[in-house]
Amino acid sequence: MAAPMFVIYLFCFLVILLSVLFFRVLYIIFTLGKVKTRNTKSERAMKLLVVAGSGGHTSELLRLLGSLSGNYKPRVYVLANTDKMSCDKVQEFESKKNCEYSIEIIPRSREVRQSYLTSIASTLYATWYAFPLVFRVKPDLVLVNGPGTCIPVCAASFMLRVLGLRTVIQVYVESICRVEHLSVSGLIMYYFADKLLVQWPQLVTKYPRAQYIGRIV
Repeated sequence: MAAPMFVIYLFCFLVILLSVLFFRVLYIIFTLGKVKTRNTKSERAMKLLVVAGSGGHTSELLRLLGSLSGNYKPRVYVLANTDKMSCDKVQEFESKKNCEYSIEIIPRSREVRQSYLTSIASTLYATWYAFPLVFRVKPDLVLVNGPGTCIPVCAASFMLRVLGLRTVIQVYVESICRVEHLSVSGLIMYYFADKLLVQWPQLVTKYPRAQYIGRIV
């Protein structure tokens, strides 16, 4: 009888644990954007984690970083392992700054023109690397603008908050090329980002939780 009772108790424990996690996730989602951030002008710097991507994502992201104050440091860049061009751009950008930074590499979630079906497997593979990276870095703020590689990183950052280990603020800036609809990454982060910023006013009509901030890149 001991073995069946153990299985029953284990099952009940797992049900309770999953229920707690479920309601914890719901609570966090409903309170997104309501977390009070520090006044970075008078308090310590915020460790910033940014995810660069291929194409114009990295260029837009670096232009955005160039407008931020010096309180967002140190900066940790997360790049896909096949994205050599973004690595060069980041190093060139930081060579003109006087700021501590580092570059972390994880597998790419989705290659250009890769099918959505196969990208599920590659995203899960990238997630395997993203979780220990984010748990080690423990950023204060995650800033992303759409590359597929951002999804595993944002998932890990969200889990830090779910587990009560750290409240990581996530800000998603939709690319300026997204005029009528959010990207796939944007549609996902629409429900999990503290702030989702768009650069076209018509997007706010379709996505009320988004915030229009004009052209910033």
